[in-house]
Amino acid sequence: MSASPAAVSKQLAEMALAMQATRTGHTPKAVTVVASDETVVVTMHEALTPAEKILARSEQGASQVEDYHRALFAVSSEELRNEIQRLTGRKVREAAVVVEPATGAIVHAFTSGTVVQIFQLEPHGVATQVAAGVPPSTEPSG
Repeated sequence: MSASPAAVSKQLAEMALAMQATRTGHTPKAVTVVASDETVVVTMHEALTPAEKILARSEQGASQVEDYHRALFAVSSEELRNEIQRLTGRKVREAAVVVEPATGAIVHAFTSGTVVQIFQLEPHGVATQVAAGVPPSTEPSG
């Protein structure tokens, strides 16, 4: 990486937070980014709007929310891909998005031909969120 993993993580977390707020009008509670030599994983915590949370209560609604965020990612991930390339000096070969309607988490995985397995843990505290460089929001989201 041309920048340190910590610097890449902090800059990507800030960018992802701003992009999500611009795209949806809703600011996630927090963003965590894990950057390694081969993979960048961006997790936006409590990223769904209040309306999406209500919609996601049913199986059909949850499917609609997932489809919407996949489509949103497909048309808007280029900016984040470009930023990853700028910070790391490497092109993104693959990208995927996973939406967890029950928790409101959205995970963007950018890989370089590796298999990425993501395990979302139960909430423990804010320490890991702060470590990624973007502290949890103190303002009500909406």
